[in-house]
Amino acid sequence: MTALPPLREVIARHGLRANKALGQNFLLDGQLLARIATIPGDLAGGTVYEVGPGPGGLTRALLAAGAHVIAVERDDRCIAALNELAEHFPGQLALVSGDAMAIDEPAAGASGAHIVANLPYNIGTALLVRWLTVAEWPPWWRSLTLMFQEEVARRIVAGPGDAAYGRLSILAQWRSAASIALKVHRSAFVPPPKVMSAVVHIVPETAPEGVRVETIGAVTQAAFGQRRKMLRQSLKNVPHAHQSLEELGIDETRRAETLEVGDYVALARAIDAA
Repeated sequence: MTALPPLREVIARHGLRANKALGQNFLLDGQLLARIATIPGDLAGGTVYEVGPGPGGLTRALLAAGAHVIAVERDDRCIAALNELAEHFPGQLALVSGDAMAIDEPAAGASGAHIVANLPYNIGTALLVRWLTVAEWPPWWRSLTLMFQEEVARRIVAGPGDAAYGRLSILAQWRSAASIALKVHRSAFVPPPKVMSAVVHIVPETAPEGVRVETIGAVTQAAFGQRRKMLRQSLKNVPHAHQSLEELGIDETRRAETLEVGDYVALARAIDAA
């Protein structure tokens, strides 16, 4: 790492201004980046899948931790800077030029990888939902360590009664453990975003039996799509939902945010069994 030029110098030399259209905010604090790289655990010899490395700040920390990194970057301006990193860490960095939303991660060699990324804000939530809703469980990824706007991070870890509790909370918690590992001040980024950020850590757990991901996805989308309405109304178009609520003893006049994660699991199981 001592042989690497400062990130600010790399950014200036390659003319890498953050692109708002790509949701870019560069993180330059080396100590903070090193802390993020420790969150998944020991990465030495392991594989990390990184989306949106930009000039390679987090990539440096991951490579220095001994990881083999598969980095997906759609901004061609950043490729030259990332190639310099590949030269400093021979055999550790594989670059994939393209849109992360269109990539088959296992086919790209990411099976068994920890996903660690300062996600572009404009696709961060969509990528998270994609990774949380894979049909096969345990999933192809080992853990998720992801930077989000703090508001999104709160939605991921929220529980019933919290204003942030919603569909994203259920998807992140019904077969995973989710926590906020680190809060990051806006001043740590270039350019500074208007909001604070946080790093969320998610680890897959044993999936409840008898529940299909498609069903819990449909139930939560319907319930929280009309969250101010009673379940009687919000779930009226979900087949067998009313029957299942009655079987479970869940009052259909309740609203979506009052049900526990376990209630949604039980409801999805009952619907699948109907």
